[in-house]
Amino acid sequence: MTQTAPPQRPGRDGVPEGPGTPPTSTPTPTRREPLLRHMLGERLRHLRHLRGETLDQTARRAGISPQYLSEIERGVKEPSSEMIAAITGALDVTLVDLVAAVADRLVVVRDTTRQPTCQAAFALAA
Repeated sequence: MTQTAPPQRPGRDGVPEGPGTPPTSTPTPTRREPLLRHMLGERLRHLRHLRGETLDQTARRAGISPQYLSEIERGVKEPSSEMIAAITGALDVTLVDLVAAVADRLVVVRDTTRQPTCQAAFALAA
């Protein structure tokens, strides 16, 4: 039994579109830089895991609910500077160290996305 390739349709620019060719009418999505709240939450979760702590333990010392800490770590909530200070205090890290680590990670992400990065993100680290 012989298999036949599906017929090729002419694309927008007149070049036929084959089975492995994406249609030219759909734009290719560009990779966007992550939001600061996602990077911050990721770093806080990493620090908590390094200490071998549960959400309950860290949240209790920070004076916030475990649910709120979870939402911060997942990037769902954007915490105030007071909340960030409370969480860094509970994790025994300084705010400067946290922000510097997030800024370093943003530089790595920027290099992989090759898109301009907002200068304000780096101003936070200064």
